[in-house]
Amino acid sequence: FISNMGYAIPGNPELGQLLAKVANEHGVETLAHHATTLQPEYGTLVPMRYMNQDQHFKAVSVSALCTSHYLNDSARLGWAMRKAVEDHYDGTVAFLASGSLSHRFAQNGLAPEFAFKIWSPFLEHLDQEVIRMWKAGEWKAFCEMLPEYAAKGHGEGFMHDTAMMLGVLGWSEYTGQAEIVTPYFGASGTGQINALFPVLPVSGAAVPEPVASRADGYSSVATRL
Repeated sequence: FISNMGYAIPGNPELGQLLAKVANEHGVETLAHHATTLQPEYGTLVPMRYMNQDQHFKAVSVSALCTSHYLNDSARLGWAMRKAVEDHYDGTVAFLASGSLSHRFAQNGLAPEFAFKIWSPFLEHLDQEVIRMWKAGEWKAFCEMLPEYAAKGHGEGFMHDTAMMLGVLGWSEYTGQAEIVTPYFGASGTGQINALFPVLPVSGAAVPEPVASRADGYSSVATRL
């Protein structure tokens, strides 16, 4: 567990404001702030601890209240962030999706037994099939099954990190193949992996349209602050 862990992560306010601006233009309501007293979530802390110890990279932490967001909005957010970088930013940006595959934690009393195991054979087979699809580039089929995979696989944050990353890549239009960096492994019952996804030219036509901003009675929170 993370406890009393010191951290220092240089930020990039210019990029953060740009990402929020373009996301709003794409119909996904997004707020950006410089309030450094609002601590990053562990989805940012963990990768930065192991990948940015020398603070060589600036980071923008992107979080969402995933219990009440739509996967389609997260996909559209990812695409908007890519367009913000491609069309308006002078620099190189890497997108990191920090989450998991299946995310069923072990029950109380069984945690030690499952410290390095997957909770069930079903979830392990499900994860292994997803990894096979990623390596084979079967993105149309995977995008179609993502909502059910997130539900039946106990997806961490309902796998909104995966939806955002697929939005960056172009959703079902994407044709790349995942490069597995760290072989699949279990942790406290959950399925974990590290993989690279090459960014390829896409039109963005397959990225889902936003949902929340098109609801009846919608009003932007920015107008109420």
